[in-house]
Amino acid sequence: MEIRRAAPDDLQGLVPLFDRYRQFYGRPSDEAAARRFLGERMARGQSVILLALDAGRAVGFVQLYPSFSSVRAAATFILNDLYVEPGRRRGGTGARLVEAAAALARETGAAGLSLVTGVDNLAAQTLYERLGWTRETRFLEYGLDLATSPP
Repeated sequence: MEIRRAAPDDLQGLVPLFDRYRQFYGRPSDEAAARRFLGERMARGQSVILLALDAGRAVGFVQLYPSFSSVRAAATFILNDLYVEPGRRRGGTGARLVEAAAALARETGAAGLSLVTGVDNLAAQTLYERLGWTRETRFLEYGLDLATSPP
């Protein structure tokens, strides 16, 4: 298996994976939106996508968004998306993607990585904790959905 940074030429294999990732989180299938979104992130340099390939076929990805920690006065990355094809899960692909993300962050001098996962996504939680990630207990996470909240 090969893990490498995705390029615009990889969109054909990446888009179906990203579409299935979104479906996992309850969104309807929309490959056109997936292609547009990923293409824009790549073109604008707004994310880093690492792609897992087996015999040249895309089988998983991780997407990182550059960010910053004001308290640490340092660059960080948000591990926002991790997806592995169902038939490839529990075979090490997810671990290799997360490890590659950590290596990339270290190489760029980032101070850390952060992520959020579903409270019911026990498989992901187990993976992250096995790889040395620690569960945050000092802070609460909040969100504001601008599409549904009053102005």
